This record gives sequence, structure tokens and C-alpha cells, in this order.
Amino acid sequence: MTGIPRAWSLTDRVALVTGASRGIGRAIAMTLAERGAAVAVNFTRGEPAANEVCAAIEAAGGKAIPVGFDVSDEAAVEAGVKRVVAELGGLDILVANAGISIDALLMRAKTEDLRRIFAVNVEGAFLCARAAARHLLKAKEHGRIIAVSSVVGETGNAGQSMYAASKAALLGMTKSLAAELAGRGLTVNAVTPGFISTDMTDAALHGAARDALLAKIPLKRIGDASDVAEAVAWLASPAAGYVTGHVLRVNGGLAM
Repeated sequence: MTGIPRAWSLTDRVALVTGASRGIGRAIAMTLAERGAAVAVNFTRGEPAANEVCAAIEAAGGKAIPVGFDVSDEAAVEAGVKRVVAELGGLDILVANAGISIDALLMRAKTEDLRRIFAVNVEGAFLCARAAARHLLKAKEHGRIIAVSSVVGETGNAGQSMYAASKAALLGMTKSLAAELAGRGLTVNAVTPGFISTDMTDAALHGAARDALLAKIPLKRIGDASDVAEAVAWLASPAAGYVTGHVLRVNGGLAM
């Protein structure tokens, strides 16, 4: 916490980050902890990885607990949020990061895949926001909901109609909840990452495909998970207290 401006500090805040055992979610959890927040690291199947994230946070002097639940399971979400509040003493920040992607061209897309994507990416974010809201409202001006959407939710992308539709839905949800909850001092915002270096994207993007993508990005680099985490940390901080209903693009200029 040394040297962190007060307006950026998350000391005495409690954050729940869904899908935080790896990738962007892991980076968000680590960054919020660096800013001083106690962090609940949510996972569905990656318990060992979630434990590693918590251990890294604790080793750096922070506080974290692993909390396993499927965001698309209403009862599990309710129980998970209650556990976070009970063990960490409240809830100030929800980062709805958990998501899945199943890519397919329209004529090959499976209805069950469409339903699963929306169950996790959209319904999951909604269930978490609903379960967390009653606690976030107690935080008054400190309450934050931050949804992790995607650049393709704004631009679309061939072969990703199901995923893009779910991420676009998140943006509509973000703006609606922002309008609904602003009167209670709770801000609701979203970030739309572009192409970010993770285990999944690194495995899929290499050689000519990577070069072609870089040619489309004005900043001429693939983003890092820390780029998204820093944006989320700002939206969670006191410095962003007058920002709500906003979509913060973290895409290197890929979409402007």
C-alpha cells in the first residue's frame, strides 16, 4: 500500500471477483489486493489455482479467501455471497468476470452452447449482482459493480455471434443497473478488453494469425491481463466515484 494515492486506495474494502483463478480474473484479484482490498477469489473447477492466487495475495501481505461456486447456479451464488460477507466482514466491490466462449459459425452453432454461454456470461453476472446488491448498497458511496465484457460485444466478430451477443447483453445490463442503483450511491460500470494475452489466447494466436491481428491494433501489441486489472482497479477506487454507466475500452485502439 505504500505510495498508493488515497484516491486509488482500496484499504478496508472487500471485493468478490468471479472467475478469478486464472487469466484476467486472477490479475484483477491480485491488483485489487495490492490496492488494499480483501479479496474473495471465486472459482468453479479450478480450486488448486484459486488457492495459489490466495496464497500469492497472502504472501504479499494481503487477505484473500477462495470461494467456489458456479455463477449460473442461483442457490450457489446466494450461498457464496453470504460466505464472503460472513468471512470478510462485508462486500464493497463485485467484479463480474466469469465467462465462457464457445465459437461457431451460425450454421454449425448448437442451441445448447448458446444457452450455456448466456447462463454463465449473462445470467451469472445478473445473479451475482442481485445477490451482492443488498450488501453493496450498505457500502454507500463505496459500492461498485464492474462487469467484464469484451470488445466483440461492441463490434461483433465472425464466428463469435453467441459470445458477442452475451457480451453485448452485459453492456445493456450495466447501463440499466447503473441508472437503477445510482440514487443509492452504487456505481455500475463495464470494461471491454480487446485481445489479451492469456493461456487460451496465446494457444490460439501465433504465427501469421498473430501478425495479422497486431496489424489491426493501433498500439501494435497484444494486451496484458494487468492492463484490464488496472482499469478495473480504477473503476473500483474512490477516484472513479462520479463514474457510472460507463464502458471503459481496454483494447489498444482496436475499437474506438
